[in-house]
Amino acid sequence: MTSTLGRVYHITAFSWYAFVVKCLAAKDGEKLPPGIFVYGGPWKYLTFLNLLLQMSFFGLAALNDLQAGKKSETTLSRCKDLLFSVFAFPVGMFVVLLFWTIFAYDRELVYPATIDTFFPPWINHAMHTFVLPVLLGEVLVQPHIYPQTKHALAALGVVGLAYLFWIIWVFLSVGIWVYPLLGHFSTAGLAGFFFFNMSAVTLFYLLGDKLNSRVWSKDMNKTTANKQ
Repeated sequence: MTSTLGRVYHITAFSWYAFVVKCLAAKDGEKLPPGIFVYGGPWKYLTFLNLLLQMSFFGLAALNDLQAGKKSETTLSRCKDLLFSVFAFPVGMFVVLLFWTIFAYDRELVYPATIDTFFPPWINHAMHTFVLPVLLGEVLVQPHIYPQTKHALAALGVVGLAYLFWIIWVFLSVGIWVYPLLGHFSTAGLAGFFFFNMSAVTLFYLLGDKLNSRVWSKDMNKTTANKQ
């Protein structure tokens, strides 16, 4: 039953994210508010990159479900677990919670009202709301093997720095910050904001590890016992 539920869940989630990404990609080239897709298109937005990340994970999970035998020992399964634990869960949680926190304070800092004319509310929620319950559902549907914490955090740090350099490059190239909020910071402020963000992502990684252990502790203990 759990295996069947997992298959259905992964295929449904993958199809949903593929649909959302297709809808967003179709907007590229339309007459949008100035600066939205200039230089890099949607690829400069963490929200869009996160959608691709979620779609990739659920696609990989769906492929893994098709494998016969001991799936937990295959390379595909290990890649799936790595993608979920280190990137999909912490980054997805971060995008949702940080976006709505800033939005509640002043939406113009992260999602200006002019965007509503071009992106209907359902797309906003698809990008910034539904990601969270879908991730929590994955925690309940299937256990994941987490890597050593120091290796996971090192990987997150490298990816975080890469994205920071990317948005700085966009600013230096066209003079537009990916998010209006960034224009309010000094150089020191940007460094502090980046440190805060990485700290939050780290906490979400640890949260995912804790939830996974709590929900699947009995199954993990059985697996360990069988290997001994």
